Amino acid sequence: WSQVVSEAEKIVGYPTSFMSLRCLLSDELSNIAMQVRKLVGTKHPLLDTARGFVYDSRNNLQMRGLVILLISKAAGPSTAELSFQHSMVSGIYSSQRSLAEITELIHTAFLVHRGIVNIGELKSCDGPLKDMQFGNKMAVLSGDFLLANACTSLAQLQNTKVVELISSAIGDLVQGIYYENSKSSEESCLTDDIGISRWKEQVFLSHSALLAKSCQAAMELAKHSTEIQDMAFQYGKHMSMSHKLHSDLQPFVKESSNDTMTFSLNSAPAILHQEFLGREAWIKQIREVNQSILQEAIKAGKGVTSAIDLCRCHGNRALAALEHFPPSEARDALANIVCAVTRFP
Repeated sequence: WSQVVSEAEKIVGYPTSFMSLRCLLSDELSNIAMQVRKLVGTKHPLLDTARGFVYDSRNNLQMRGLVILLISKAAGPSTAELSFQHSMVSGIYSSQRSLAEITELIHTAFLVHRGIVNIGELKSCDGPLKDMQFGNKMAVLSGDFLLANACTSLAQLQNTKVVELISSAIGDLVQGIYYENSKSSEESCLTDDIGISRWKEQVFLSHSALLAKSCQAAMELAKHSTEIQDMAFQYGKHMSMSHKLHSDLQPFVKESSNDTMTFSLNSAPAILHQEFLGREAWIKQIREVNQSILQEAIKAGKGVTSAIDLCRCHGNRALAALEHFPPSEARDALANIVCAVTRFP
């Protein structure tokens, strides 16, 4: 994955880890960073989010912006935009680079907002209550600051269809995260019966909609046809679905000394395992065994292999959408990204 990302970054002209640097180095965010330092010594999740901006070993924080730049380069200039080709750098319009930054800012803002903790569920070992409340305030304010910057830059693109697409993606994110949070407690995992089709709907809202609609918006900025816009949307949707499935599968397929990686009961392998097992047997299994035994039971069932098949199915649909773009280095890089998230040991 790291090799695929670094090779793709060379194609688009610069490392996407610097994409939102202008915003991150602004005076306002420097002040926020100073305040966040006060949380050191507590277990507030905002600290982990902040550390991720500095160093992320999985290289997936800036993945969305990179995909937008690659698909912009893969599509190239449209015949309707021939007079504006002089504004292209490395085969990408400046407006498309701005869109990639905007998408990253929106994603980062929601990452920060996810770092808000439920004060009612805190334990004494998490840190003083006053510090955790302060952390929540910082998560709200800093997330809102990033989102406001993204919205300002979005308006500067002066394209109503692009504004409509990205605004609807923000709405999808809010809806998806709201649903995730409302079903996050263990009790609701036991009582809520989610099938794989419902899981796909929820994952599209919280993980895929932003990338899919941003890819479509990048094509709109270059005045590409409706067909190319739809193919870009399909690539973004199915690639990010594969990415989420790959992430959900890691606790079950990763070859490491730590065999008891935590996993969610709402992850794809667990939901598919539940469908094969039956609702009553699943609830009985959850109540009677601990996490590591449950993990082994899911590994032994059909849930993991079905999730791998589903991951590859979405990957193939993303590759099929790429066939509508002319052969190029950028198209190959997009295909390599799909191959990286559909390969399992």
